[in-house]
Amino acid sequence: MEQSHFPITNWSEDDRPREKLMLKGKNALSDAELIAILIGSGSRNESAVDLSKRILKNSENLNALGKMSIAQLTNFKGIGEAKAITIIAALELGRRRRAEEVVELKKITSSKIAFEIMQPIIGELLHEEFWVLFLNNANKVILKSQLSKGGISGTIVDVRLVFKLAFESGATSLILCHNHPSGNLQPSDADRSITKKIREAGDNLDVKVLDHLIITETKYYSFVDEGIF
Repeated sequence: MEQSHFPITNWSEDDRPREKLMLKGKNALSDAELIAILIGSGSRNESAVDLSKRILKNSENLNALGKMSIAQLTNFKGIGEAKAITIIAALELGRRRRAEEVVELKKITSSKIAFEIMQPIIGELLHEEFWVLFLNNANKVILKSQLSKGGISGTIVDVRLVFKLAFESGATSLILCHNHPSGNLQPSDADRSITKKIREAGDNLDVKVLDHLIITETKYYSFVDEGIF
């Protein structure tokens, strides 16, 4: 007997995104439909798709949604703790995937490439972190390491640890990177001071400091591009 086809118009709102993905592939789904799959189900008065649309409308975009806390997500009617955790975990995996795709033995030929490596890691943080990209002779990234993590106002860097990691990884040069959660790209006196201190140490230890980037969510400041080096 020939099996009858159950048309998509007869599917429930909550089932359509899953079936659509199976039939048409992931690229055919909207952001709201993908989030609806994560949520799993809506309520009697609102489908998972409509709930997802409401969340996106109030968070503006996926980037903003990825910054929301469990408490913020559970403020939406229909989102409990479990659903909030699922959304946060999925968006964090996407962020980590983007970071991994960019960083694998990426050759640094400009400040923009260094920014593209580090922006997914520190560009959206609400606190300051100081990282170092360690490079080999071919200017390819062989290690990226967080040196310190501070509060909103700043962070502290151990210069000795910078070069300990450089020697252990076999790096011949490095790029300093830190974020400014305030969005202000201009280097502070402390930024200039630590840059000078690390550069001088690098000159003595034959590990060249190539640049220092200050990173915000969408932009960056390069000490080299601005003629400070």
